[in-house]
Amino acid sequence: MDLREYEEKDRKRLEANIRRLEGGVDFIDIRTAYIDDGVNIGIGTTIYPCVVLEGDVKIGENCTIGMNTRIVDSSVGDNTIIHSSVVLESRIGSNTQVGPFAYLRPGSAIGDNCKVGDFVEVKNSSMADGSKASHLTYIGDSDVGKDVNLGCGVVFVNYDGSKKYRSVVKDGAFVGCNVNIVSPVVVEEGAYIAAGSTVTKDVPAGALCVARRKERVIEGWVSKKGILKKNR
Repeated sequence: MDLREYEEKDRKRLEANIRRLEGGVDFIDIRTAYIDDGVNIGIGTTIYPCVVLEGDVKIGENCTIGMNTRIVDSSVGDNTIIHSSVVLESRIGSNTQVGPFAYLRPGSAIGDNCKVGDFVEVKNSSMADGSKASHLTYIGDSDVGKDVNLGCGVVFVNYDGSKKYRSVVKDGAFVGCNVNIVSPVVVEEGAYIAAGSTVTKDVPAGALCVARRKERVIEGWVSKKGILKKNR
C-alpha cells in the first residue's frame, strides 16, 4: 500500500466513524478507533482510543469498549463493559464485565451479569448467567453453570498431552483459590471445593471437596540445617 492508498483508506475510516457518531455512538478519540465496515454498534456505546473491531462484530447499546481492546467476529450484549481485552469468535451477554487484560478465545460464550476479570483466559468454554472468575484463572474446554464463583488461580486442566477433555461445574458451585480441576470431572450443584485442591473425581451436589495433603510443621528445621547462616 502506497501513501495515497493509505490516506484514502484512513479518510474512509474516519468518515465511517463520523457516521457512527451521528448515529449515537460516542468516541473518546474518533481518529484512533479502527472499525471494519460491517461492524454494528448500538446507541449510547462509548469507544475508547486504540480499539480494533474486525469482521462480523455486533455490540449492543450503552456498552463501554475500553482502550486497547480488540474484538473479532464476536457479539456483545447491552450495558457490557470490556476493558483492555481480546475477544475472538465469542459471545458476551448483557450487563457483563470483561477485563482488564482478559482473553476470550474462539468458541467462548459468556452469559449475562458475569465477570471475567483481569488475566482470565477462556477457551472454547461457557459461563452461564451470574458466574464470576475475577482474576488469574484459565477456563479451557469446560462449561460453568449459573452463579458459580471461581477463585483466584483456578485452572481447568484440559489437556493430557494428546487429548483435550471437558469438565462441567454446575449451578451455584464455589471453587476456591488455586484449585486444579483435572478434566473430565463434574462438579454438581452447590458443591464447594476447598482452596488448593486438585480435583480428579466428580464432586456430589452440596458436598465439600478437600483434595490436598495435611499440613506438616517441623519445628527448628531452619536452624538445624544452618540455612540462615548460609543465606547471610
